[in-house]
Amino acid sequence: MSAPTGGTGCGRSIETLASYLDTGTSPDAAHISSCPQCQAGLAALRQLNRLTGELLAHDLSMAVAPEQTWLREILANLRLETRAGRAIPIRAEDHSDELSQTEGSVIALIRNVGDTIRGATIGSCRLRGDITVAGAPVDLDVRVSAFYGYRLPAMAERLRNEIGTALATHTELNLHTINITITDLRTLPGHPEEANP
Repeated sequence: MSAPTGGTGCGRSIETLASYLDTGTSPDAAHISSCPQCQAGLAALRQLNRLTGELLAHDLSMAVAPEQTWLREILANLRLETRAGRAIPIRAEDHSDELSQTEGSVIALIRNVGDTIRGATIGSCRLRGDITVAGAPVDLDVRVSAFYGYRLPAMAERLRNEIGTALATHTELNLHTINITITDLRTLPGHPEEANP
C-alpha cells in the first residue's frame, strides 16, 4: 500500500513521517520527536500499519472492496486530525504566561487510548464546542469501527471511561459528553479468548 499523501500542520509530509516510522531515522528527527502534530501523525500511521496487517490476514476475496472505502475514510481523517487545529488554553501559575495545547495533540491522545481497546478502531474524533475558551462545555464525538465477536456495550463503555480518564488527566477541557458511535462491524480473524460465542 502506498503511503498517504498530505502533511501535518507543521509542514512535515506524511511521506516523511512514514519514512521515519519505517527506518527510525530522519534528518528531522529532533523536530519529529518533539512536535505534537508529527507525533499525532506517527500515532495514526502506527494504527494504520497495525490494521493493514490484520486486514491482509483476512480473506481478500471478502474484504477488498469494503476495506478500500474504509481505509480511504481513515486516511481522510488522518489528514484532518494531524493538523494543529485550535489552541486550548491551560492555566498557568504565573498569570503573565500564556499556555495552551493544540487540538491535534488532544485528538492524538484520544487515538492512543483507542489503540489500547481490543476489538475497536477509532475512525474519527471531533471536539464540539468553543475549546478556545477556558471552562466552556465541550462534547466529544468518537466514531468507532468494531471487530465482530467483541461485546459492543462493554467495549463502548470501556472506551468512554478510558478516554474520559485520559482527558481529565492531560487536559483542562470541561468535558460534557463523550458520544461513542459504532459505525460498522468488521469480520476479522481475531482473539477467540475475548470473543462472544
